[in-house]
Amino acid sequence: MTQASGHVQETDERYATLLNNAGAVRALCAAVEGTLGPKGLDVMLVGGDGEVIITNDGVTILEKMDVSHPAAKLLIQVARAQQHEVGDGTTTATVLAGALVQEGVAQVTRGVPAAKVVTGLMHGIAAACEELRHRAVPLSGWSDDRLHRAVHIAGREQKDIVQLVLEAGQAVGWEQLGQTNYRYADSIVAHEKAENEWFHGVMLKQKPLQRDWLPERLNCRVLVLQDSLEPVALDEQLLTTEAGFQQYMAEQARFMHMLEQLNELGVGFIVLERGIHPDAEQYCLDHDMMVVQRVSREDIIRVCRLSGAKPLKRTALAKQRSELEPLLGRTACARYDERLERVRLYAPAPPGHTARNAEAGSVPDPASAPQRPQVTLIVGASTREVVGERARIAQDAASALQAAIQGGVLPGGGTTEVALAYRLERYRESVRGMEAFGIAAVAQALRKPMAQIVLNAGFNPLEKLEEARAAQLASNNDAIGIDCDSGALLDYAQAGIYDPAAVKLHALRAAGEVAAAVLRIHTVIKMRAQS
Repeated sequence: MTQASGHVQETDERYATLLNNAGAVRALCAAVEGTLGPKGLDVMLVGGDGEVIITNDGVTILEKMDVSHPAAKLLIQVARAQQHEVGDGTTTATVLAGALVQEGVAQVTRGVPAAKVVTGLMHGIAAACEELRHRAVPLSGWSDDRLHRAVHIAGREQKDIVQLVLEAGQAVGWEQLGQTNYRYADSIVAHEKAENEWFHGVMLKQKPLQRDWLPERLNCRVLVLQDSLEPVALDEQLLTTEAGFQQYMAEQARFMHMLEQLNELGVGFIVLERGIHPDAEQYCLDHDMMVVQRVSREDIIRVCRLSGAKPLKRTALAKQRSELEPLLGRTACARYDERLERVRLYAPAPPGHTARNAEAGSVPDPASAPQRPQVTLIVGASTREVVGERARIAQDAASALQAAIQGGVLPGGGTTEVALAYRLERYRESVRGMEAFGIAAVAQALRKPMAQIVLNAGFNPLEKLEEARAAQLASNNDAIGIDCDSGALLDYAQAGIYDPAAVKLHALRAAGEVAAAVLRIHTVIKMRAQS
């Protein structure tokens, strides 16, 4: 008895770091897994100053949590990576990562070397990802019902948001949404005073300097400065001399000439990354030139893409008129929205296509859109507390739309993952060596999404998973899953329950990378403070 207890103690000490890290990962997963699926519930996040957020968005929950454990922070990176790369599926990625860690730890504590488990785990994930790519169903166009269903599910069945996202997406265009360097979700703005709508253009958070007397400029040139609009500053000591004063006056005259040239070129809207000199502000006021200052670099890029303007430095204003003119952009309308307290900049598109209410039920002709489509989706809400969640729902729907266009769709609800688990189990039988235990860990972890969805719906996951898998094998249909309302078998493809393939692919890859990192950690050592 003494020898047995000593062996157990030695084993516990040997795996102490691994078990501690696995426990932290498990605790973090428990915070989000209850939100998975159609019957998943929300989480209330409470801040120290009384701030309250109610959401079921995985990355929001994880980023707002007070987390100090280093292994748990690694898991948060999974959700962040999923959000950055795909924009949807953060909860699924987190749940998969937690399951992979749990199953991997189970194999290691059985005596399988961690390195072998990790190698097998990565082999299993690579095989599963290849199978996912092979199974992905490409979409045939905007009329494909599978696209609408995937967006509907990602938008949590909020019909007004789904309609808004689909209509604006058609205005952006299939080709633009298929580009990996374009993020459709970044076009979404939520405001508690707004109604759902979209328009060809961008919206700036800053208020214009002349909002009280210049609410709108129509069909004007756009100047974008990644700088301030002011004359060159001179050393104050120079002003004490006659030559220095003459230089100062010459610089002021040169600066006023630059402003006059801008006015002659038809510049009516000026975007500044920095501030503006009082003399320039007065000149712009006198000549109806709307100015927005302190604009972020990200918004400056969006304005340039919309208007065709080139981002300039202040020295570029000294160019000749013929050189400066091609560097300016154009807008159909620059308008201060007093209700939302933001500036709308419309694309240079034909009249009648600059804005459209989302409930109008019609979509503008793509041929009338700007050459490089830029749209803004405005999502309304009843209160400030709700507006953030509405924005997150819209961003998930927009991300799902783009991901589905880029990589096709797959049956959702964890059905595809359960089918992959069976394939990996068969693949495991052909693998020699201890790496097979890592492949088995992946196969078992792939069952977790459906198991959690079924559990959240109030059913026994062990019973229902076996029932679903048996039905898949009997009918040779990998889309068979469980109806979360009745607990009966359901063909998810016939029911129109689809997920973007890219969401599943990236979630599995990201989860595997973090699980491998956690399983490889042998010791945790605190670093000394930097001097």
